[in-house]
Amino acid sequence: MTDRPLQGLGVLDLVTGPMAAIARHFAELGADVIRLEPQTGASDRREGLMVDGLSLDFAAANLGKRVAPADQLNALATEANILIAPRDGVDVAALRAANPALVVLSVSDFGDTEGYREWVGSGPVYHALTGELSRSGIPGREPLLPPGDLALACAAVQAVYGVLLAHYNALKTGLGDHLDFSVLDGAGHALDPGYGIAGSATAGVPAYQLPRGRAEARHQYPIIPCKDGFVRLCVLAPRQWRGMFEWMGRPEEFADPSFDVLQTRFASTTLIPAIGRFFADKTRTELETAGQRFGVPTAAVLDLDEALVSEQIAARQAFVPVEIAAGVAAPFPDGVLEIDGVRMGIAGAVPALPDGPIAWAPREAQAHPAAAGDRPLSGLRVLDFGVIVVGAEGGRLLADQGADVIKVENAAFPDGSRQNRTKDLISATFATGHRNKRSLGLNVRDPEGKALLLRLIENADVLLSNFKGGTLESLGLDYASLKAINPRIIVTESSAFGPTGPWSKRLGYGPLVRASAGLTMQWRYPGEAASFSDAITVYPDHVVGRIGAIGVLALLIRRLRTGKGGSVSVSQAEVMLSHMAARIAGAALQRAGHQVTEEPAASAVYPCAGDDEWCVVTLRHEADRVAAMRVTGGRPLGEWLAGQEPRVAMAALQAAGVPAGAMLRVADLPDFDYYQRRHFFREVSHPHMRRPFKIEAAPIRSERLPDPPETPAPLLGEHTAQIMRDELALGEAEIARLIEAGVLEQYILPERAS
Repeated sequence: MTDRPLQGLGVLDLVTGPMAAIARHFAELGADVIRLEPQTGASDRREGLMVDGLSLDFAAANLGKRVAPADQLNALATEANILIAPRDGVDVAALRAANPALVVLSVSDFGDTEGYREWVGSGPVYHALTGELSRSGIPGREPLLPPGDLALACAAVQAVYGVLLAHYNALKTGLGDHLDFSVLDGAGHALDPGYGIAGSATAGVPAYQLPRGRAEARHQYPIIPCKDGFVRLCVLAPRQWRGMFEWMGRPEEFADPSFDVLQTRFASTTLIPAIGRFFADKTRTELETAGQRFGVPTAAVLDLDEALVSEQIAARQAFVPVEIAAGVAAPFPDGVLEIDGVRMGIAGAVPALPDGPIAWAPREAQAHPAAAGDRPLSGLRVLDFGVIVVGAEGGRLLADQGADVIKVENAAFPDGSRQNRTKDLISATFATGHRNKRSLGLNVRDPEGKALLLRLIENADVLLSNFKGGTLESLGLDYASLKAINPRIIVTESSAFGPTGPWSKRLGYGPLVRASAGLTMQWRYPGEAASFSDAITVYPDHVVGRIGAIGVLALLIRRLRTGKGGSVSVSQAEVMLSHMAARIAGAALQRAGHQVTEEPAASAVYPCAGDDEWCVVTLRHEADRVAAMRVTGGRPLGEWLAGQEPRVAMAALQAAGVPAGAMLRVADLPDFDYYQRRHFFREVSHPHMRRPFKIEAAPIRSERLPDPPETPAPLLGEHTAQIMRDELALGEAEIARLIEAGVLEQYILPERAS
């Protein structure tokens, strides 16, 4: 396939280790990515999971790149569009002077941050310092490190999003940028941001209001034992509860109409045990099938091996064999985006060692001043059908960068994230996830409503959705239909399992995807079968929203070149499995009889002085162990930490070059010195909220990208009349008629209702 959207883009990559995956995303989208290495090869070729002399981690991060000797940097950089390099690894000023349109991403663990430049990170340390660790585990127990390398994988996606924004801005202005990327920042934005939008089960209660220990949230997405394992349920909306009630045979105990209310069900001490008794003699497959029949989102809790051989992953061909050595092949994820129905998958083989100079000829990119505005996406019109977390994030990311994002919604099918236990008209989590948008109350199932929407589509640039498979088609809003109206439109769909395959029409939420993709089974205390501990995390919703935004940016860049729009599709399950790529390849090779070896870093969570105070330490190698012993004065690390305040211990270990992180709660983050120096958070207010609240500021440190605006998130239908007047030139009488007929909806504030 040659028509990948970033075809013709030239990317130079000098980064080693997990962040080498940043450039791999560009290769999958069609860029010509050249990795620069010494003639003997970079160190990450010999790190991580090893088989037959090759690192599987290296393969997973570098598939599809070409390799050139490091001494070609200056010659290649004059024609590059993007350069990804370790912080202080190149002379940024000189390279940009020779190539003013160049976008440079400087990558480091803690960014170019006074007092933290030399600090060292690891996946577990990032979990501690983003507040993720404090939310992982069972109430009354020690915090549990999440499995795998989720923090690192999510951080890489955040970097890709930031670089594409800067490059799109360069196409508009002719001027590149220098981005200071901290891996900690990236993990904080994209994994499970404590000050981001939360799942609908929270009913608007933000993570910073959680109790001090691990919060009890297992009732929100309960995991129920059954005949052959476990299943997970998502019973949030009243219609889902009514389906559950019917499925159980309409038990009198739960017949009271108050059970339609989420909080009534959550407060019940007998409901989950009753469901458990009902499920006890049924298999996972039987329960999944019945759940779909009754409209109750239900997922079997699978282990990773079961997930990989599921009928959905097989049908989607989400993994393909890659030859990593002569006669040795292993399965790797074939990309996480579909563009125009085609996978943006593996772009080439595992790169070999550099073998002399190579030729390339990118830098065709040129400025388009006619499209310029004060922000990268100024002038773009987005129709946003997105709901809950993934949907909110996709539109919000575009709105923060200047796009006019219109949230299209209807009170008959309300966005679950509008659920609100607070006394305000709008919750902090909704206000965060939908800031900088306008709201259009519209019934698209009414013929007149559909006609109004199609008129809006004629001049729209992007349409976003995250419904289950087939929903857009049922509304006549699929890409094939819309491009006939507007050939320039970009249509994005995100779903639990992808647009095709036997599970494509399943109702899906993040917790159910984690169960189906084998992650929930890994997120347990060792040796405790029922100790599932992922109840509070929102992963992978935030990172999936960013991947969808990356797809939109890639197609916007292609549209500048070709004039045509396109379609984007993302599967949450495939994103999640892609974050376990090296481990999946290693397990397959072991089953095939190969010896897979690893010298893993030793990471642990240690109790510290105080109530529920903890510190994460990662010992990567013997040098770290020796350095830690110097800090502790020869005492065992755990014994020493037990008497230390965690932030003091963290600082002492970091000063010795040992990766360490105090476990911060979400409420602690804005006061942590690092985040203050980075200006990571800012305080905002909302006209319909009694108190100000904090949000994340810029998505990446940049010389040229302005901070996002602060337009308050809308009430449902708040801008209906304005949009109808300004965009479709409807008169007041016609707007009033359509509101009276229920075609349009417009929120009236209670104090103005009279």
